[in-house]
Amino acid sequence: MSNIEIIRELYAAFAAKGLDRILELCDPDCVVFQDDALPWGGRYEGLDGIATFGLALGGTVDSVVTADGLFEAGDRVIQFGRSRGTVLANGAVFDMPEVHVWTLRNGMITAAEFYTDTRAMLDALGQAS
Repeated sequence: MSNIEIIRELYAAFAAKGLDRILELCDPDCVVFQDDALPWGGRYEGLDGIATFGLALGGTVDSVVTADGLFEAGDRVIQFGRSRGTVLANGAVFDMPEVHVWTLRNGMITAAEFYTDTRAMLDALGQAS
């Protein structure tokens, strides 16, 4: 599979809530990062870290990512789209642009960086300062 095909497979696994398939596509030393300001944010390492990140995210929001586009840049695949969902604690609905940067080596995902409008997400969470 090409790097873009791997990432498409990953998004299909996200949509199906298929953690086993997600972990199969990731290198055992994979690193995940999202802004520390978010409740699920931070740096997560390894397959246990990926699972921990997913549980923290899924325990805070019920969301769906819609990929508007994917492109390859060297060993990275950039995805841009929207994150839509509901905050579990307060029922707030959100719909905001997001970008994911995936790094792949030898057919495995080695890093994932997730970017969204942190201020808008904190507002939806009721945590704006």
